[in-house]
Amino acid sequence: MKVLIIRFSSIGDIVLTTPVVRALKQQLGAEVHYLTKKGFQGIVAANPNITKVYAIEQKVSEVLPALKEEGYDYLIDLHHNLRSLQVKLALKGKAYAFDKLNWEKWLMVKLKKDRLPKKHIVDRYMETVQPLGVKNDGQGLDYFIPEEDEVEVGNFLSTNVLAASQEVPRFVAFAIGAAHNTKRLPTDKIISICRKISLPVVLLGGPGESEEGGQIVEQAGGHVFNACGLLNLNQSASFVRQAYKVISHDTGLMHIAAAFGKDIISVWGNTIPEFGMYPYFPEGMGHNTTMEVKGLSCRPCSKIGYEACPKGHFRCMRNISEESIVSVVER
Repeated sequence: MKVLIIRFSSIGDIVLTTPVVRALKQQLGAEVHYLTKKGFQGIVAANPNITKVYAIEQKVSEVLPALKEEGYDYLIDLHHNLRSLQVKLALKGKAYAFDKLNWEKWLMVKLKKDRLPKKHIVDRYMETVQPLGVKNDGQGLDYFIPEEDEVEVGNFLSTNVLAASQEVPRFVAFAIGAAHNTKRLPTDKIISICRKISLPVVLLGGPGESEEGGQIVEQAGGHVFNACGLLNLNQSASFVRQAYKVISHDTGLMHIAAAFGKDIISVWGNTIPEFGMYPYFPEGMGHNTTMEVKGLSCRPCSKIGYEACPKGHFRCMRNISEESIVSVVER
């Protein structure tokens, strides 16, 4: 059996498909291929349950000739958009697609009518492949770091005051980025939180967060290290894997932390866990503490996010308790 899984983006969404990949490979012995965007292929490239990764820059026409040669038995559409439809129309395999719940999310955002199923998106992904006879094995998410991207944290921090000895310090990883500003704590609150944490703090993010990270380090103290923009995604994942605890917004590193079974403090702004994208752990494991402001009439204001709060007050993040975050880290 040869199966193609389609999920073009983004980091967290792709990580959340890994239970489906594992189930198809281990329960059916299927040869699993994965179609995504080139910017995200590193997320699945080292996954031993995936035989081949196809990646596009923009258009599926870039890979369609090669995909047609594969002769897939099944197409598992876990993105369900125009691009994935083009793939399904071009190939002859039997296709299954998951329900994105666009209508239910619209009702929640626009009318605050909760018609959302009390079900994680991973379980909805798994329902997509149930007709093939696979079941959720309860083992949670997978994330595989290539050996060349594993980071020796002690060496990396050896020039910083965080590492006063050869022993790797117990540290907190703080993923300060997010795709949209309304999913991120304001910089001044991050600074305040970092000041109050007694443990070393490593800031994680991309080049876009590098300047903010520098500002946080400058004002929060010498126990904070700015790794934003210095690491690729797999190297950031290596830091997450070795961290004592992880503070993260609703973003990809949060799901990577869940794949490693880390203690997570997840911080939610304009989005809500009820969308089904909260940290997903193996069965019987629950290491997430959710930080959110409940009862705001304007929340959720979007299923994705905005550059700035539409109301101007940004209470969903401004009213997050800094002390509560710190207490969970320190306890």
